[in-house]
Amino acid sequence: MELITGIEIFPIISFLIFFLFFIVVGIWVFTARKSYIDEMKNIPLD
Repeated sequence: MELITGIEIFPIISFLIFFLFFIVVGIWVFTARKSYIDEMKNIPLD
């Protein structure tokens, strides 16, 4: 892997994408409307 120039940036980019995804999902979970969550929660029971 040392022979490939610029390879050291890919793990950093992967980590940032992973981290940002979970931050966005966390924000969405905490700001979602209660009525929407209840509606989605009851879908398997309908």
